[in-house]
Amino acid sequence: MKENFEASLKHLLKSEGGFTNDPRDPGNKLPDGRAGSTMLGVTQATYESYIGKRTTQEKMRELTPDDVAPIYRKKYWDAVKGDELPSGLDYLMFDFAVNAGPGRAIKIMQDALGVTADGVIGRMTMKAIADANPEELIEKFSDAKEAYYKSLKTFETFGKGWLRRVAEVKGYASEMIA
Repeated sequence: MKENFEASLKHLLKSEGGFTNDPRDPGNKLPDGRAGSTMLGVTQATYESYIGKRTTQEKMRELTPDDVAPIYRKKYWDAVKGDELPSGLDYLMFDFAVNAGPGRAIKIMQDALGVTADGVIGRMTMKAIADANPEELIEKFSDAKEAYYKSLKTFETFGKGWLRRVAEVKGYASEMIA
């Protein structure tokens, strides 16, 4: 829902945390070989793409929620049609799009709905969402997220945090539909 972006972003930023330059995190590796960083969940590569030039880890440390909000809106919320999704499912999709990419988030949602997983939220997907029981869909989608995270080679390093996040997101999404 359109009015849920700000609240969803606020919750997302709690999950994403502050600055990190952990070299074990694939998101902190820049395509050109430089060591990168992440601030408020936005990787240095994503931020550089957004501003159209290179930046430094020092500049990344200075990013604020206001700096990253337009990135989150355009690259993730809009990509999963957050404004058009029912309350709760909008946040669920947004959060996973940030972690796994919008295409993967959409496909996993489509799998949970039992529709063709083409990575596009079209009429068929929107109808399936509208017809679904929101609580059951949140449950199925959250289970699929857990399975996805467990399949990653970095699960041993980051898995505990990912699974905690799945549970927290699931809880908040359920509150939003109540």
